Amino acid sequence: MLQRLTSGCAQGLRASVGVRPAAGLGHPGCSPTRQASDAPRNQPPSSDFVARSVGICSMMRLPVQASAEGLDAAFIGVPLDIGTSNRPGARYGPRRIREESVLLRRANPSTGALPFQSLVVADLGDVNVNLFNLQDSCRRIREAYQKIAAAGCIPLTLGGDHTITYPILQAMSEKHGPVGLVHVDAHMDTADKALGEKLYHGSPFRRCVEEGLLDCKRVVQIGIRGSSLTLDTYSYSRSQGFRVVLAEDCWLKSLVPLMGEVRQQMGGKPIYISFDIDSLDPAYAPGTGTPEIAGLTPSQALEIIRGCQGLNVVGCDLVEVSPPYDPFGNTALLAANLLFEMLCVLPKVTVV
Repeated sequence: MLQRLTSGCAQGLRASVGVRPAAGLGHPGCSPTRQASDAPRNQPPSSDFVARSVGICSMMRLPVQASAEGLDAAFIGVPLDIGTSNRPGARYGPRRIREESVLLRRANPSTGALPFQSLVVADLGDVNVNLFNLQDSCRRIREAYQKIAAAGCIPLTLGGDHTITYPILQAMSEKHGPVGLVHVDAHMDTADKALGEKLYHGSPFRRCVEEGLLDCKRVVQIGIRGSSLTLDTYSYSRSQGFRVVLAEDCWLKSLVPLMGEVRQQMGGKPIYISFDIDSLDPAYAPGTGTPEIAGLTPSQALEIIRGCQGLNVVGCDLVEVSPPYDPFGNTALLAANLLFEMLCVLPKVTVV
């Protein structure tokens, strides 16, 4: 089940800027059906009229609703970190990302994307995970995303550790079949097990391969680096047909040419974007559980995400933000911006 984060001040906030309330929150006359193309859509309130410190803490101060019905896309939090192997704290990631997202605005001048003129978007709150049971949490995540996918809504997920991508992809593949994957990370996440456990944040994509959730010829892993116990995970990924792009192959260059190749590889079939914040150098994103030196830059992160424009993106996640290790909030601010960029590359978004 998804937890509602709504409050009375959200209604007042929307009313103050003349924005249509989100469907499903019990407002009279609000139909849960998808809005017509010329109907008003949810809009982040303008700071010209509503102070950024006003309102409930939702992603981009969007309306919050309990159901994905009537939405084209939605932000969802998965506050889980019991799959981590090093520093915990990613359970606080969704909340801090939402806090920092208050600075985001409606349009993307760099790409011309106008997502809120094209899509009906809201915040669906958080999946009610079980912090005492990882298997049960994965079940809850899978069931929540099955409902989101059934509603025809594209999920943009605020993590949470990388374990969460496994049950999300279980739900996505039920609807779309095996999906392509743009995986941005310092780590392969294709290990088999740790401490005898086969489910943790270092193994989600191995589990996905075993269950046939991925179209392995359409998987690319970008930003991989750091020391390793063995070379097994590297060998495993390559043996499955994944394209592995090491961080060293990204140093001191634009990734626009790489993403041109990735678009050719992905084609027109469904793809999923999974972005681990530790793909970035810890100079830019220190608030994460497993930092590795010599990583990607924020501008390269933008090139990767913007390079997915035109692809059939069916879901995205941003994981491994651990706010306790960045008290200034810059990691969460970066994460919020990257999630906005993901929203801007979704299919049907107007670009001018």
